[in-house]
Amino acid sequence: MKVYTYSEARRWFARILDEARTAGEVRIKRRDGTEFTLRPVESIGSPLDVPGVDTDLNTEDILGAIRDGRTRDRKV
Repeated sequence: MKVYTYSEARRWFARILDEARTAGEVRIKRRDGTEFTLRPVESIGSPLDVPGVDTDLNTEDILGAIRDGRTRDRKV
């Protein structure tokens, strides 16, 4: 794991963020000796964020299927 000084971190902040993303984490050390860990946060997506289904249906096909389903429910 790479350790940067505070001055280096200020100067090359974007580069250090990129390195933290690829390496997993980097450390930044202050002059007084305290160290901080910089690492990317895992993004948690929405449970509703699911991939779409590719079909050849258009809007009229979908609405027709809904209408058919509704009329079948009424006949039962």
